[in-house]
Amino acid sequence: MTINSTAIAILLISFLVMVLLRFPIAYSVAIASLLCLSYQKLPLTTLTQQMVKGISSFSLMAVPFFITMGVLMGSGGISEKLLNLADACVGWMTGGLAMVNIVASYFFGGISGSASADTASLGSLEIPMMVDRGYDTDFATAVTISSSVEGMLVPPSHNMVIYATTAGGISVGSLFLAGYLPGAVLAGSLMVISYILSKKRGYPKGDPFSGKRLWKEFKTSIWALSSILIVVVGVVAGVFTATESAAIAVIYSLIVSIYVYKGLTWKGVWYALDQCVDTLAIVLILISTSNVFGYCLTTLHVPDIAAQAITGVSNNPYVIAIMLNLILLVLGMIMDMAPIILITTPILLPIATSIGIDPVQYGIMLVLNCGIGLLTPPVGAVLFIGSGIANRPMEKVVKEMVPFYIFMIIALLVITFIPAVSLALPWLTGYMGGR
Repeated sequence: MTINSTAIAILLISFLVMVLLRFPIAYSVAIASLLCLSYQKLPLTTLTQQMVKGISSFSLMAVPFFITMGVLMGSGGISEKLLNLADACVGWMTGGLAMVNIVASYFFGGISGSASADTASLGSLEIPMMVDRGYDTDFATAVTISSSVEGMLVPPSHNMVIYATTAGGISVGSLFLAGYLPGAVLAGSLMVISYILSKKRGYPKGDPFSGKRLWKEFKTSIWALSSILIVVVGVVAGVFTATESAAIAVIYSLIVSIYVYKGLTWKGVWYALDQCVDTLAIVLILISTSNVFGYCLTTLHVPDIAAQAITGVSNNPYVIAIMLNLILLVLGMIMDMAPIILITTPILLPIATSIGIDPVQYGIMLVLNCGIGLLTPPVGAVLFIGSGIANRPMEKVVKEMVPFYIFMIIALLVITFIPAVSLALPWLTGYMGGR
């Protein structure tokens, strides 16, 4: 073996072994990188330099603000209001509460930007509510966790910011705009399978549609929904940068949660900030250690080797696109989202662009693949959260998830092979390659 191939083997094998041994992912990445650098006899100061470089980014300053905004709004009593708005929109349909669950996740995802937060906040309300109305517990859990992935696509999503920073030169505003239609496609596909199963099992409808009630719930929820307008419209219109809009949204969320909805006290604010610090610490250590791992991959020319290996299988762009999705889906089953974004983007993004996939479209594909991974064993964090809330064995929930997996994959293929789904809004607003 050459020095390079041995170093690559040390880096990748040690990383995979530690992942399989259930080491914390940040430690797995850092130790594998340290072993690789030591083998190459590179100065270990490289490790600290690359870690600092990984988090020395102005764009990344938006991440703690988005996380704080989501926690404040999630703790501020908006979950029930968004559920009521969703019920007024779609509760009249067959399997009404399942439809409400999916639409509420679309609304709430635009505030929290997190599948875990969506499941934890809405799931504790939705799952018992559905069970009380005669829905099967496993079905209610499956609907809740699968719809939570919408929150990772609908802006503002801090994962989109991480991807934009890692990919380089990609507008956060274009990624925010690109997420709306794919999120709607995913919601639509989940509503189709929920309707089919509800019809088959005889799940009930809700109250008849009322325009008056819809208007009432919309007026109540407008304060929460306005936080999304501050972020998205502010960035797209060029009024704020992503970081500035996120900071303003945090202040707005604080005011709404305490003084408008009155679901949060100042004591609760300190508890919410404590949650934010815990989450942010995990995210930043992952970003810093993954940057070292990415440095090792780049210096060892792993992206070039991977590109040659994939294109060596087939030159057909459709086959390559499917292979990229399969790689990301498999990684999503064993790793968390942030390290997948940070580690694979330098490797797979050039391959995607070489077959004509726009970097913005690839970002949506990447996030959805990772979202599906959060619902799959053995490491699916959202799957564990949903099972815990419902107090159901994970195996039972996974069995109920099978039709939802199929329809989520269909949505993924639509997003992969129809670029306009992701790019239509950025194109229409003239924001492709924008600010």
